[in-house]
Amino acid sequence: MGVETNGAAGVEIDFGKMDGLVPGMVQDAKTGEMLMLGFLNETSYRMTLETGYVTFWSRTRGKLWMKGETSGNRLRVVEAATDCDNDALLFKVEVEGDGLVCHEGTVSCFTKSLTIGESK
Repeated sequence: MGVETNGAAGVEIDFGKMDGLVPGMVQDAKTGEMLMLGFLNETSYRMTLETGYVTFWSRTRGKLWMKGETSGNRLRVVEAATDCDNDALLFKVEVEGDGLVCHEGTVSCFTKSLTIGESK
């Protein structure tokens, strides 16, 4: 099962591995900073292609969700790619609004450091 991308003949996204979802990583097109990770189903993927703004499937709310629809911090896609297995997406974006992508009021959702290995 897959959706062919516009302008990328022959590329189909594999929505079959994770119950109809694929992870979508969002990266700032200018700085390269990773901003967030969300999940897309076939419908949200099509909407992203059609509108040019990243639309996710909210697993907690069980509905489509265009990032920034209430905050104004929409994610305009500048470039998009899939991985070698066609089961993950990368969106390079320009953030509209005040640039605070995370619902906690930060630019990136990746703000909590983890300790790896033993600290000495």
